[in-house]
Amino acid sequence: MDWFPIVFITFKVLVLGTGMFFAIKWHHDQGKKKRNERTIAPAERTLDASDQGLRGFILN
Repeated sequence: MDWFPIVFITFKVLVLGTGMFFAIKWHHDQGKKKRNERTIAPAERTLDASDQGLRGFILN
């Protein structure tokens, strides 16, 4: 019965450590994803020359 606290505490540390690792990784990945969306979004909103020409052709 003296082995139970050793095994339990070791298991607890492993489980909580793994959970903390994945929580931190998930938050880091979400921040990275938002940063990428912010840098890509303005480029998607701008019209290139072919879009502007087509729009001018349709409106005239």
